[in-house]
Amino acid sequence: MAIAIKISLNEGIYLRDPQDSSLGRNIIKHSILLIEDVGFETFNFKKLAQEMNSTEASIYRYFENKHLLLIYLVSWYWEWVSYLIRINTLNIEDPKKKLEIVINSFVSASLDNPSTEFVDESKLHNLIIAEGTKAYHTKEVDDENGKGFFKTYKQLINMVAGVIVEINPTFKYPYALASNLFEMSNNHIYFAKHLPRLTDIQVSENKYSEVEKMLNYFSAKLLGYER
Repeated sequence: MAIAIKISLNEGIYLRDPQDSSLGRNIIKHSILLIEDVGFETFNFKKLAQEMNSTEASIYRYFENKHLLLIYLVSWYWEWVSYLIRINTLNIEDPKKKLEIVINSFVSASLDNPSTEFVDESKLHNLIIAEGTKAYHTKEVDDENGKGFFKTYKQLINMVAGVIVEINPTFKYPYALASNLFEMSNNHIYFAKHLPRLTDIQVSENKYSEVEKMLNYFSAKLLGYER
């Protein structure tokens, strides 16, 4: 079932919320497609404007630079994953089942939601895998963190850590495990596609069932329960 949503993000990331206008939504749509195609280093607003048949000036009305645009896209994805987890764990009491749903959400958030026409979730997922860490592996990370730019990521990890504590209240590293599960879900898909000797899993045609199996295996072993 298509889910029509508007995701709220930190207002400091953008000058105008692109979700509120057709031009802004077009910026998001084409930036995802272009970054996924050419890579973040090669991407710039001039190329984006050409892709949109628009002007660089129109893009600068929404974002000061391409780095903040990347943070916006990554933040949108983090919030989308959080939304899927909240919806899919409603009325689920068993925390082990909740964690399985969390892990499934990590690897299946790429499934397209047709009602969000300006976001191709599959392309965005590919972008996150290849480019996502560039949003916060920067010299400016401390300043941007102080401005709350990564709040959506921290909220996502906090939610997952809460499920981990439900399973094993004595586990010492719930936040480390939560963030590692998310990062592993992306890293090992990337490794399987590009650096296969760095992983034991295989992926094909955006099917990530083996990644999901691996994450569930690690979780069960670390938290001390049988699946």
